[in-house]
Amino acid sequence: MENKTKRKIVAAAWQLFYERGYDYTTVDEIIARSQTSKGSFYHYFEGKDALLGSLSIIFDEKYEELMKTLDPEENAFDKLMYLNRELFAMIENSVPLELLARLYSTQLVTKGEKHLLDRNRTYYRLLRTIVSEGQRRGELRDDLSVNDITRLYAMCERALLYEWCLSGGEYSLRDHAEKTMPLLLSEVRKKF
Repeated sequence: MENKTKRKIVAAAWQLFYERGYDYTTVDEIIARSQTSKGSFYHYFEGKDALLGSLSIIFDEKYEELMKTLDPEENAFDKLMYLNRELFAMIENSVPLELLARLYSTQLVTKGEKHLLDRNRTYYRLLRTIVSEGQRRGELRDDLSVNDITRLYAMCERALLYEWCLSGGEYSLRDHAEKTMPLLLSEVRKKF
């Protein structure tokens, strides 16, 4: 039950941030949209700024959706490229650039929990599963650990997102990543 309430707050907040902008969204509007209470809001979040770190929850929800659409017969490398393409399309179409930039800046200076690096997130668990399966099937290098390849993949994604933020979103994130990610990760494929 608790997790459901938190998810309702997070979903409502990000809808409002997208519609109205972060600066123009109030905590009271988030509470009203989520149909929760002020007590519930402050039980989970110290304030509106604390919601920035919850973007990783939105990303993980997208990954949970995408897990159901993966073709079990597809090779691991192509699965990784599919996940990247779909997540970046979602980011490009529903996450305001300014909020993504704020998220990265808060993760750089925060002293507390760094949500993006939480290895227990759905994101990392799914990546480890795909990489492990790819190594078992002989599709990905096995002289690198599952964690090494997962970390490399996550680092490449963050680099592309950061660069897109720096450029002010002047190009399609999804299209750019579709060309760039295979180049950045080509060395994790097993050579035949």
